Amino acid sequence: MYPFTFTKAATAREAIDAGRRGGRYIAGGTTLVDLMRETVERPEALVDIAALPLDEITVTGRGALRIGALARMAETAAHPQVRTRYPVISQALELSASAQLRNMATIGGNIMQRTRCTYFRDVSAACNKRRPGSGCAALQGINRSHAILGTSDQCVATHPSDVAVAFAALEATVHLLGPDGERTVAFADFLLQPGSTPDREHNLRPGELITAVEIPVHPRPLKSGYLKVRDRQSYEFALTSAAVALHLRGGVIREAKIAAGGVGTVPWKLPAVERHLIGQRPSDALWASAAALAADGARPLAHNRFKVELLKRTVERQLRIVGGTA
Repeated sequence: MYPFTFTKAATAREAIDAGRRGGRYIAGGTTLVDLMRETVERPEALVDIAALPLDEITVTGRGALRIGALARMAETAAHPQVRTRYPVISQALELSASAQLRNMATIGGNIMQRTRCTYFRDVSAACNKRRPGSGCAALQGINRSHAILGTSDQCVATHPSDVAVAFAALEATVHLLGPDGERTVAFADFLLQPGSTPDREHNLRPGELITAVEIPVHPRPLKSGYLKVRDRQSYEFALTSAAVALHLRGGVIREAKIAAGGVGTVPWKLPAVERHLIGQRPSDALWASAAALAADGARPLAHNRFKVELLKRTVERQLRIVGGTA
């Protein structure tokens, strides 16, 4: 056991001051506590932010959906505004983890969770994400569950979050509060690809606190859903997944928002698939030709080459389901 201090923040300012001094934020704690047990993370100070008033789910005056960072996964999935407007979010949350974890884990914590790469969590293995410059054991190791998109020669670990895939598809923004005040970051820019700095995973400044995730206004009606393919039906991370949202008017696809999970170092937006769909009428042939673009740029490893075809099939299947031709 490595010693650490533990304090509870009564206000956001208290939390930010402690975070600026190196404190690590904890609310549900479902990821950080595990990493501390495994000695992957060894923070000197924990700051409990669970009492902060950041758990509301509201519709803004502009019609956007704002989800507080401390809203629990289970509460968010069950919220009427979420279920009605964006089933893709509810489904992604309900397909995540166990019921017990969903009752504890928060939205902010979920998108901040670290990879489940076995080499990252094995402190005896080489891992540039955990110890920069040490190497990446997964490159030549057992890499069946690893990424095929957004990888580098420094890291091939996948991002584990399901709801982050839905947020990426819906082009959410992340609201932050820090020593310099408030700012917002596009979700596409919040989670960082590894590049040459795999240990830097988020676009956060020292002391910054996530306050909310906001889904912008999308045209109605918007049909959406989340499909997760995994080795077993419960409590398992995705081999591939697809978050799809389609706006159809007059029998034509006017907007398409699509992202994939389980295959990228970050939730992977699929703009080529989206562009292929716009202005077209739904058909089996269209879904197949669009999904064929899903793995463009993929760099499979020795044991995960199957993900290339599986990703295409996952996207095609979910397009059929959401598009109404399945």
